[in-house]
Amino acid sequence: MKPKVTMIAWNQNDNYVVTAVNNHLLKVWNSSTGQLLHDLVGHADEVFVLETHPFDSRIMLSAGHDGNIFIWDITKGTKTKHYFNMIEGQGHGAVFDCKFSPDGQHFACTDSHGHLLIFGFGCSRPYEKIPDQMFFHTDYRPLIRDSNNYVLDEQTQQAPHLMPPPFLVDVDGNPHPTKYQRLVPGRENCADEHLIPQLGYVATSDGEVVEQVIGQQTVDQDEQGLEPSILDGMIRQLQLEQDQRTGADQESAPSGPQNGEGTPRRG
Repeated sequence: MKPKVTMIAWNQNDNYVVTAVNNHLLKVWNSSTGQLLHDLVGHADEVFVLETHPFDSRIMLSAGHDGNIFIWDITKGTKTKHYFNMIEGQGHGAVFDCKFSPDGQHFACTDSHGHLLIFGFGCSRPYEKIPDQMFFHTDYRPLIRDSNNYVLDEQTQQAPHLMPPPFLVDVDGNPHPTKYQRLVPGRENCADEHLIPQLGYVATSDGEVVEQVIGQQTVDQDEQGLEPSILDGMIRQLQLEQDQRTGADQESAPSGPQNGEGTPRRG
């Protein structure tokens, strides 16, 4: 097999360079002389994550598609800690990315199964206050490109960064209670009735897409475990309405400036 470098990283003080090779070895080099100092053995699949400790020049973290996470002492060429990302009933999860916290006391990883793994010192109780499964309801919305090659949300025809803050749902798309919805930036101070994720996107006459709450999820619905199908239904309805008015909007022009009291009409 022809050796290929899959990842490279300098340590904190730039005295060492660590390379990941497709034969699953990590190699530590002297950055000034180019001398090979250590071969780090432990991974069983390709490694695409190398992270240096924020202030300890001896420490380097590596993670790979084999689910292994290693913390190395690269000055000695030894492993100081090892974690394996085993997922119950599914084997292991490939680790796609890792980052240290600024103080170096924690690091977080993401894997191929959509998990966020947090390692470090102290108590895990603060993390137990949030649900195990948290996704945005827009996470898997398809995207398209317009004539200017800009990215748009396919269903609302809106630039993703201009869309309203998304709602938090579980892996099946069921919305979380309002106390969790306030964790989303932009929704911290919203009233309860504005945190009910039964909503629709409605286009105003000037073409702006706005978010409107059109119903409330009752306790009965929560107990019955009904799915919020109205999310998809209203977005599809919006798309149909926009398609119907596309021709008219292209030929129309604003009748006057916006006065701030209402939506401007189009001629």
